[in-house]
Amino acid sequence: MKPYSELTREELLELKKRLAAEYHEFQGKDLKLDMSRGKPSTEQLDLSMGMMDVLNSEMDLTCEDGTDCRNYGILDGIKEAKELIGDMIEVAPDNIIIYGNSSLNVMYDTISRSMTHGVMGNTPWCKLDKVKFLCPVPGYDRHFAITEYFGIEMINIPLDEAGPDMDMVERLVSSDDTIKGIWCVPKYSNPSGTSYSDQTVRRLARLKPAAPDFRIYWDNAYGIHHLYDDEQDNVIEILAECKRAGNPDMVYKFSSTSKISFPGSGIAAIATSHNNLEDIKKQLRIQTIGHDKVNQLRHVRYFKDIHGMVEHMRKHADVLRPKFEAVEEILENELGGLGIGSWTKPKGGYFICFDSLDGCAKEIVAKCKKAGVVMTDAGATYPYGKDPRDRNIRIAPSYPPLQDLVTASRLFTLCVKIVSVNKLLHEMDQPVPLQAGEN
Repeated sequence: MKPYSELTREELLELKKRLAAEYHEFQGKDLKLDMSRGKPSTEQLDLSMGMMDVLNSEMDLTCEDGTDCRNYGILDGIKEAKELIGDMIEVAPDNIIIYGNSSLNVMYDTISRSMTHGVMGNTPWCKLDKVKFLCPVPGYDRHFAITEYFGIEMINIPLDEAGPDMDMVERLVSSDDTIKGIWCVPKYSNPSGTSYSDQTVRRLARLKPAAPDFRIYWDNAYGIHHLYDDEQDNVIEILAECKRAGNPDMVYKFSSTSKISFPGSGIAAIATSHNNLEDIKKQLRIQTIGHDKVNQLRHVRYFKDIHGMVEHMRKHADVLRPKFEAVEEILENELGGLGIGSWTKPKGGYFICFDSLDGCAKEIVAKCKKAGVVMTDAGATYPYGKDPRDRNIRIAPSYPPLQDLVTASRLFTLCVKIVSVNKLLHEMDQPVPLQAGEN
């Protein structure tokens, strides 16, 4: 079929009638499908069940250094866990603190600490008239929720296939000392699947911020979450680049095993310079005596090393890959060549990013919901939930069973067609205003 923009009004009206009949059929199926969050499926969770058997009441729960993991102590995590996570994120163990199960919790704490006590002796943010953050878009809604919660002004930074618009980042960061940070998901970004280019990482590491307490919030959420063995994105290591550039303290690198082991029972970490670590530990010593060392030990004994972790992630990829490919095939078969949408084809991560015609995303998501498929709210991938062009939609293929995912994807493409046809008809019905000098 030719692009919708080339159809006549009569052709669009006839198409609208056929699409409405298809939609009515979907409504009759009483669907209750959820594609709203990037949660691992039950099949993926089952991959880690062996972790429940690596510790039992007969076992010695002592670390290599003699620490009894059942007791208090070791503020920054057991040595073995730091080595495991260090290999995963390409950082030396001495630059790491191991936390509980959630890296989002670590990010929240980092912002909160900056608000109340400042960063390495600088003025606490709560005492400043204004604090701003740069937000590459489309991006991760929970990042934006943290900074919004603390009343931090967020600035949209366009994200392309190489990463954030670095000309804009460099100009803003160097000229405005109220800009205190930038959110980054550098590999298989949520939701676009973008991975930052080497040049982007190096330019980030060489920033010359006006604010001495500016930090790059580097969320390494999908570092080993590849879909293919022979096609993998690689991102150069940011801490090493910052050190080379003379900015050793400029980055906080966050990670977790949330989508590797159990999302609710993994281990999270922050990696950063020794100066930053000492600053963080001042708060941590008050906040806790130590996180769950038994769980840290469980992860180490189950995975053993990074090779065990990589092999485990191949099993995750075997589950996820058919789902991503099914969604991409349906999008191509149903929407390819129609000129009413575009989408990413990521090599890893958890999302496919879809752009509709301008002004259509909210209506597409609402129409899906009305027929029984829940998706992430349109606009969620932008600060304050406001997509200025109302076109970006995050597709999360991971959680539903494959057959349900196929059904949901077909309904989604149908809703894209219906809303697009309505938009084009509406535009045809709008009188074109006269230009100056016309009669």
